[in-house]
Amino acid sequence: MIKDFDVILSKGEGYSVEFKETADKSIPNEVCAFANASGGRIFIGVTDKGDVVGTDVSNEARSRLQDSINKIEPQLNVDLAIHGKVIEITVPEGSSKPYSCPNGFYLRSGPNSQKLNRSNLIEFFKREEHIHYDQIVRKDLPLSEKFNDKAYSAYIRTANISEVLDRDNLLINMGCADYYGDTLCFTNAGALFFRINDEDVKFRHAGIVCGLYKGIDKAYVIDAKEFNGDIISNIEEAITYLKRHLNLSYKIETTRRENILELPEKALREAVINAACHRLYYEKGARISVEIYDDRVEVTSPGGVCKGITAKNFGKISIARNSVVASMLCRIGYIEQMGTGIERMRGAAKEADVAAPEFELDDFFKVTFKRSRHSNVLSTVTSDRQAIGSDRRAIENVDRTSLIMKYLAEYSSGTSADFAELLNLSPQRVRVILLDLAQRGLIEKHSDKRYAYYTAKIEAFKKLT
Repeated sequence: MIKDFDVILSKGEGYSVEFKETADKSIPNEVCAFANASGGRIFIGVTDKGDVVGTDVSNEARSRLQDSINKIEPQLNVDLAIHGKVIEITVPEGSSKPYSCPNGFYLRSGPNSQKLNRSNLIEFFKREEHIHYDQIVRKDLPLSEKFNDKAYSAYIRTANISEVLDRDNLLINMGCADYYGDTLCFTNAGALFFRINDEDVKFRHAGIVCGLYKGIDKAYVIDAKEFNGDIISNIEEAITYLKRHLNLSYKIETTRRENILELPEKALREAVINAACHRLYYEKGARISVEIYDDRVEVTSPGGVCKGITAKNFGKISIARNSVVASMLCRIGYIEQMGTGIERMRGAAKEADVAAPEFELDDFFKVTFKRSRHSNVLSTVTSDRQAIGSDRRAIENVDRTSLIMKYLAEYSSGTSADFAELLNLSPQRVRVILLDLAQRGLIEKHSDKRYAYYTAKIEAFKKLT
């Protein structure tokens, strides 16, 4: 008898189990539904209530059953087994989805098999990644509307593409545009790269959301930004956001200063680019997120890994969910179409002597970079922090000093308004802090006809090391 058959009968029908009293005409539908889902088992000779009544198990009956299954396209190999008066059909998950039978396309949904209508079938193709989002020609997005000349010129220049062809034909050759009737329209890939999407809800999902949090959860938001421009601008803005809010240490030799980010920029850049390149753009309910916590940085993209990538081959093979987007990014040196991105992240972390990134491969693809325990204070002021002991107010002052110096190292100069926003303090309180830093010889105040601004003295970084 079938192993654990009593347990199967007691649990009843479900996502992977179907009972059939006889081998009726619906068997191909059920087999097709399981093949299009995650596979399953059909027991013939069992009622819907789980009562074993038996069925015809003769060679002739089995031959008819196999003939009906053979009508499924493409061809599917199933396993037929006889257990007394019960026939068990074991259906594997299909490797060439979608499968159809003479009655149409079917898909397992909970304990039932659902016939797919046109809309269902389109969604199925999208989910199985047979219809590539970036290659779809958008008849609602004519090239003549909202074309981003600045983004296009920058891309052509960066990619070192000769403009022998006119713009329209060049875009067609790159897969960024095509004709819909007589109108030249963007493809989705073209719209991601060369359309002005900032205020357009059609591409709001394609942006990147960045957040800075106090602590290790989302309870306290310190700063949040949304970037909804072209795909290259979004990537660069997200990386700048990371560089602005992560800590810097300073290595000074003679009069030259080297800024060292607490997490390797190469690895962070790879994570953000990977998210923009491989996310599931059909998923419009979520966006790429770049989140900074006290103990970690997370880069998350909707859609999980591409079909065909498993935990075993992850990081070893390359499958492009958005092949046109990948090709466009490859042209400007953002990625290599060799499946090396994951290993480059790991290698950059190892070279910088920080923890290796961690990966989650489920419905959302997440890369996590661990920060050090003291990541909320620049490493350059660690000795100062140790010297002041447990005085909380003094510690806060050191933290604010480090943030201001970090800002000046990144942006060269800043105003009191910049620092008020950075520290989330009143302008009056910030002016007191800036006066103190100036008196300590760390910063210098400058004034012109419009406003006052501050710069860091090169000697200041020597004092902090």
